Amino acid sequence: MTLRIGVDLGGTKIAAVALADDGAERARRRVPTPCGDYDGTVRAIADVVAAVERETGVQGTVGVGIPGAESLATGLIKNANSVCLIGQPLTADLAAALDRPVRLANDANCFALSEASDGAAAGAAVVFGVILGTGVGGGAVIQGRVLAGVNAIAGEWGHNPLPWPRDDERPGPACYCGLAGCIETFLSGPGFARDYEPAGDVASTDIMARDEAGEPAAAAAVERYVGRLARALASLINVLDPDVIVLGGGMSNVTALYDAVPAQWGDWVFSDRVDTQLTQAQHGDDSGVRGAAWLWP
Repeated sequence: MTLRIGVDLGGTKIAAVALADDGAERARRRVPTPCGDYDGTVRAIADVVAAVERETGVQGTVGVGIPGAESLATGLIKNANSVCLIGQPLTADLAAALDRPVRLANDANCFALSEASDGAAAGAAVVFGVILGTGVGGGAVIQGRVLAGVNAIAGEWGHNPLPWPRDDERPGPACYCGLAGCIETFLSGPGFARDYEPAGDVASTDIMARDEAGEPAAAAAVERYVGRLARALASLINVLDPDVIVLGGGMSNVTALYDAVPAQWGDWVFSDRVDTQLTQAQHGDDSGVRGAAWLWP
């Protein structure tokens, strides 16, 4: 049996899954992430892989999804919100710890690969995966392979400006990247909450419940969100023209998006018709770890 092991390195947990050739799950593990401890993180990943292999009795390939990217120039980690990874040769260190080659990818790319491999976009030629959570990320998969890009930032659409901004959307909220008006500041869960209530202390799920109960302020916030997502995805379609766009993250659970957004994005897409499908992730929170396993085709 061929075994593909995927590891999802998060800020608070490390998840691992072992997949057979048909995508069937053979084993699963989850351990806390050694917060702020790079060497401890490498050991924890090696230990969780070893545990999966003991359970299955098979040595597998290993793919790892991380909240950042590996610089193609230096081989060191960059753009990671787990700051202990930044500047570290994670691929080389994991390969040494596991005594085999290791493939690394951004967690949003792993999400997209999972859904393109055996999820909501299985069989599609061009897939863009969108994560609408605490932040906004994305990943592109072309003919079953992740598009990383020469700068290893392909899919980072969350740090483009919100397209076709209205007067009351300029200059936009400040973003941690140092700019203002980034898509992430509008379409993340915290961005949605802040648009509804400037203090931002209302959960997005509560806002949706208030919308369903008929509260005008919540309904207006949802309407603004739909319009902004439609514009943001329209600009993406104009560049990549994907067959399928798959949504993940907490905001992907807003069921109204899947009809309302495609009903609007045609106003900005440079085409007489839009055949791109918008769908929710099939594997949900498991997409990141499953996509890491699929880094080995």
